[in-house]
Amino acid sequence: PSSSTNNQLGNGGESLLQQSKLSTSAATKQQQQQQQNANPYNKQSGLRLEDNAYVASSNTQQPGGVNVNVTVNVVARSVTASSTMTTTTATTTNTTTLAPPRPMQKVIPTVVYLMSRIAVHMEIEGTAQCPAQVMLAAALGCEELGITNKLLAQSVFGLWMTSPLLEVQLKPHHRPYAVRVAWSKLLDKHSHGNELEKLSDEPMTTLRRNVFFSRRDEEKIKDPRILELLYEEARHNVLLGRYVMEPSQSIMLGGIQARIELGPYNSHTHTTSYFRENQFRFLPAHVAKSSSWSWLPISQRSSAEVRLLEQFKRVPTTATTKKLMRKYLEFCWGLPFYGAAYFHGQVEQPVRGLMSLMQQKDLPVLIAVNERGIFVIDQIECTLLLGLKYEEFSWEYAKPSNVNDPECLPCIFLQFGAVENGIAATKLMQIFSRQAAMVDALITHFIEQDKRRKESGADADQAAGGGGLADNTYVEPNPIKNNGIGVLSNKFSRLTLATFDDEGRCIGQTGSLSISY
Repeated sequence: PSSSTNNQLGNGGESLLQQSKLSTSAATKQQQQQQQNANPYNKQSGLRLEDNAYVASSNTQQPGGVNVNVTVNVVARSVTASSTMTTTTATTTNTTTLAPPRPMQKVIPTVVYLMSRIAVHMEIEGTAQCPAQVMLAAALGCEELGITNKLLAQSVFGLWMTSPLLEVQLKPHHRPYAVRVAWSKLLDKHSHGNELEKLSDEPMTTLRRNVFFSRRDEEKIKDPRILELLYEEARHNVLLGRYVMEPSQSIMLGGIQARIELGPYNSHTHTTSYFRENQFRFLPAHVAKSSSWSWLPISQRSSAEVRLLEQFKRVPTTATTKKLMRKYLEFCWGLPFYGAAYFHGQVEQPVRGLMSLMQQKDLPVLIAVNERGIFVIDQIECTLLLGLKYEEFSWEYAKPSNVNDPECLPCIFLQFGAVENGIAATKLMQIFSRQAAMVDALITHFIEQDKRRKESGADADQAAGGGGLADNTYVEPNPIKNNGIGVLSNKFSRLTLATFDDEGRCIGQTGSLSISY
């Protein structure tokens, strides 16, 4: 894509360093951020949902005055490796109303999908005007879900509108129905899909972890049903390859998942052949063995199914499901990108020879943003390319100079320090994405959140609990290395970067960055 932008970073390293905004202050965005609510997706440069008629105003109906019928459908996956799904409907219906019984009006049947393979069917009066906070409370308030602390659950989770092309967490006053009606407009603005993909895209209203809920608060949760929903979402991200990790760690988690779903080890049922046929149920696709040879009656000792079986057998028979789910979550909590919001983007790859120059294509990546930092993930090989904490980088959001050119994309510039051959240097990376404005808004939110925390004198509590930007006492269980070795390491050799010395002089540049410097 074209790298032409309205936000010029300067013609030299010194100018670039002057114009980049420091991530620890974000002072240039303070005035804009004061106008935003806690969820940054309404930022002027982001989704701009408030600028459109299809979003509810703040004067929406409150939960107390809404008539709601809720039915829960439990969708259970077949024990076989096929994608067959069976559905059973709960026999109870929960009706919540503070007004005398009367026929509900303007009802549009609505379904909220949970990560635990549960579909919550709702009939809400005035569905088209119903805000997300009412729908979220209704879904979590179902007796069939068994959530004890419903108020806590409404803080832990949020309503998302998701599809393969775009994922958006809704603010409490957003109207899910109205966002669904305008989904095609959002795709045109923020998705990388082609016209056919956009035409066939079908979003779902899903209940997912609130990206603004802190990890340290999550670790204090005791409600088993909330932890179960969090486990199901973590399992989904592991199997999808979004929580990247070493293959051995994926197999370890697969063994725990197998124990939760299959029960204690049975030598007659849980054989190598069984796990060879069902390994994609417990392992990410890039770790599992290709199914094209699954008909062979033998497996190598180093094969994924053999190692998965060994991990499954190691789980103590006395371990309860609750303890196993928490054990699974405890490992995921240690991943630097846990609980992140994911955005689609692309980066240029280094040119290695004439043929590479002629056939060069941008690499599709996932951009993960959470309270800890930003992480660029190769979604094909499921490995980390770059991971930075907020105190380690500064950034800039750049708009395309020609908004009518589909090949001229918005982008995020990341500037960070590095050491090469014992010499300190500054690196500059460019990430192209139609969702760059949302990435910028979310980074700004977490930076400003940490700034407010410091100003309010919450540093002592943060040091005791851990997990925030200013937490210097927290020890990362899975730290990101800079040696380029392993899944969780920064791989500068696979990135197109510009390099500056300690005086701000550009001493190396490749790709589109070579045009600017």
